Amino acid sequence: MSLISSTSKDPKSTNSDTTVSLRISEIFHSLQGETSRSGLSTVFVRLTGCPLRCGYCDTAYAFTGGVHMTIAAILKQVANYKTHYVTVTGGEPLAQKSCLALLTALCDRNYSVSLETSGALDLSGVDPRVSKVMDIKTPGSGEMDKNHWANLEYLTPHDEVKFVLCDEADYQWARQIIKAYRLENRCPLLFSPVYGQLEPSVLADWILRDQVPVRLQIQLHKLLWGDGPGR
Repeated sequence: MSLISSTSKDPKSTNSDTTVSLRISEIFHSLQGETSRSGLSTVFVRLTGCPLRCGYCDTAYAFTGGVHMTIAAILKQVANYKTHYVTVTGGEPLAQKSCLALLTALCDRNYSVSLETSGALDLSGVDPRVSKVMDIKTPGSGEMDKNHWANLEYLTPHDEVKFVLCDEADYQWARQIIKAYRLENRCPLLFSPVYGQLEPSVLADWILRDQVPVRLQIQLHKLLWGDGPGR
């Protein structure tokens, strides 16, 4: 694990957008544990802060703290790893307005960039080159009222929608939402069981029984390394 190590500006940077500062919780290199990119060598840039408080949150340590880094400094650290894939996550990364500039800067350097977002904040300004992985919060999350449904209009076929499911009630609710919004026609869909709460095999049986057009997602990083930060 390699955590953040610099808060200074890159003296070689002359591009004004790379002098913008963000508060960063951690930057680390690991295998992508979720989405259709699962298993790929990826650099994660975790931004600090989140306006939501989901009951199953596994990154509460990113709510506060962190250090300020310029985009130039972030790019320099990401470049230390020889990987094509970068994921910007949180917390809720879009809670920091400068996240949009960071996403564009990463795309401009030819990284394949994904954004993990709660779906509670406006996605309209996200660079179209970014693969958006957007949650739809279920009743079991405790944050269903935060869903920003207008975001569905900004989804493209290279984005993904994720439902994190606590129980069968969440599962049935998610099925209704998929049907109501015809989500299978917008982008790939992910069902993810809450780690340690809903057995993946049980969710798999429900999906097969009901022939739901989704991908079952199990958090690979937790199977490999447990529920610790920086993985």
